[in-house]
Amino acid sequence: MHRLFVALRPPPAIRGLLASVQGGVRHARWQDDDQIHLTVRYIGEVERPLAEDVAIALGHIHAAAPVIALAGVGAFHKLRRVDALWAGVAPHQALAALHKKVDQTLVRLGLDPERRAYLPHITLARLPRSAGGDPAIEQWRARHAGLASQAFALDALILYESHLGRAGARYEPMARYPLG
Repeated sequence: MHRLFVALRPPPAIRGLLASVQGGVRHARWQDDDQIHLTVRYIGEVERPLAEDVAIALGHIHAAAPVIALAGVGAFHKLRRVDALWAGVAPHQALAALHKKVDQTLVRLGLDPERRAYLPHITLARLPRSAGGDPAIEQWRARHAGLASQAFALDALILYESHLGRAGARYEPMARYPLG
């Protein structure tokens, strides 16, 4: 089985800016440079033949390279606790359109359509249950609320395979599809 997702990778300068805000929250598992991405569509576990079909089908998607900027930070909650910290991006329109194209392509291959609302973001850290109501989380959010960048282009879709391990996930790029 192959655990796949489709994502966009920010340029090095933006990844450096994101790295500069990582820290200050105990027990957070901060994403390293190889893990920094903006998910377009999670696919999940698929058998090799379908993974190969996905790789081919994504190559037929034509879209302009989305131009976005970093826009603040936030957190995702799971069971009333923060489980991830993220950087926001704006505007969303081009990303939402690209998400829709990718989703439609994958549905044509027999995958289920995305059921969750699409919220473009870049995950910066994952938090264990033990982080609970650590006040450092809200302090981090307040300190970095004004995170912003110059506009930048996301020039390629990337098909990633995710390998889960004790130290967290390792993301392996399987194919790259230029946009624009």
